[in-house]
Amino acid sequence: MATALPSRRRRRFNIAAILWRRRLVFWLGAVAVGYVAVGFALAADWAQATFGRVTAISPYLALILTPAGIALSAFVGQRYFAGAQGSGIPQAMAARFIQDRPSLERLLSLRIAFGKIALTVLGLLVGASIGREGPTVQIGASMLVWLSYRTGMGRQKGLILAGGAAGVAAAFNTPLAGVVFAIEEMSRSFERSISSLVLIAVILAGIAAVSINGTGSYFGLTAAILDGWKDWYVVPVAAVVGGATGGLFSRIVLWAARKMPTLFGGFCRRRPLLFAAFCGLGVAMLGIVSHGSSYGTGYGAAKAALDGHLDHPWMFTATKFIATLLSQISGIPGGILSPSLSIGAGLGAALSHLMPGVSSGAVAVLTMVGFFTGAVQAPITGFVIVAEMTGDQAMIIPLMATALVATGISKLITPEPLYHALAEDFRKRLERERQLKLDLHPPVETATV
Repeated sequence: MATALPSRRRRRFNIAAILWRRRLVFWLGAVAVGYVAVGFALAADWAQATFGRVTAISPYLALILTPAGIALSAFVGQRYFAGAQGSGIPQAMAARFIQDRPSLERLLSLRIAFGKIALTVLGLLVGASIGREGPTVQIGASMLVWLSYRTGMGRQKGLILAGGAAGVAAAFNTPLAGVVFAIEEMSRSFERSISSLVLIAVILAGIAAVSINGTGSYFGLTAAILDGWKDWYVVPVAAVVGGATGGLFSRIVLWAARKMPTLFGGFCRRRPLLFAAFCGLGVAMLGIVSHGSSYGTGYGAAKAALDGHLDHPWMFTATKFIATLLSQISGIPGGILSPSLSIGAGLGAALSHLMPGVSSGAVAVLTMVGFFTGAVQAPITGFVIVAEMTGDQAMIIPLMATALVATGISKLITPEPLYHALAEDFRKRLERERQLKLDLHPPVETATV
């Protein structure tokens, strides 16, 4: 009996040591996600600034740089970083329902994370209308899943959720939005068993981001308000217009993802690089027409819209909408979150001219959340992100109402939520490929005696 007690203590000590080692690895991983997200943001800002300096020499240089750069990004992505294309959020969502490691690593891996960063920066360097926030979700999930396999932590589903939430929190500098995004969009439910993982990852990634970026909101403090009940008619207008436009955007993206490869006699599938170059040429032409405002993430234009200083808002909204669609269907890595916010802000700046007496900033904030939630059909995430990015607490109730109505309007146009539909397509395609591989190479049964 005397020897049994020390043995039990040793086992308990060993188990505790293993648990604490895994926790330490997870904490360090979450901090690493935060720092990578900040580095990614700085690289993205540098890329956009560099492209702006080049096109300042002559805007027509984009007619060469943008098609060539987008075609190069598409080629490198297909050749060396398969799985890095597109936003990255659908891949992270689909990965939560994949059991076997080879299939999972086709969606989440350090190779894909590296390619996602490099090719998204390349896209911004040549003027593509893409964002970095969606890619940061895939990057964060990839990093934590890689750590899980290297250290034997397990709980891949929870780590994918935590990595994605940490990515959103660090990318937008919005910790609350990271938690809400994980619950509403990536899991569609509150999972008590992994809630602590999400919270810890968001806190640590947020601390890492704040240590470099500070605590300010992304667009600064926006003081836009609705002046009493007489201005509340703006809410249904912004919700209907923003939700319908966002729903149309989502429907076109889904249609292109599913139907585009078979159009024009299969040209898009047979000549993907040439098709990507054509998309890049369209992006360049739109950039020239919009005097450069349709390039990149669109955050500068969104900030101008919130401040009431956006020039030619109808032109910006139309060109940014089409440029973002072309960038998405070209097959290069890049997200739609920040372009969606900028399109929504531009739409509000345009509508404000039809609403005299109402703060143009208030209209822009409302249409921003209207378009965003219309595009992704995640109302809680939408209003939380916009509220945190603008620091406009006075608009919380109008933002909630706009997000709710905009989601309903969007569902009339696009019954399938964009990210969930794309995630299901990823999952089904991987399952078909896995089954085909099993059919061609069935496992060898060993005889037992």
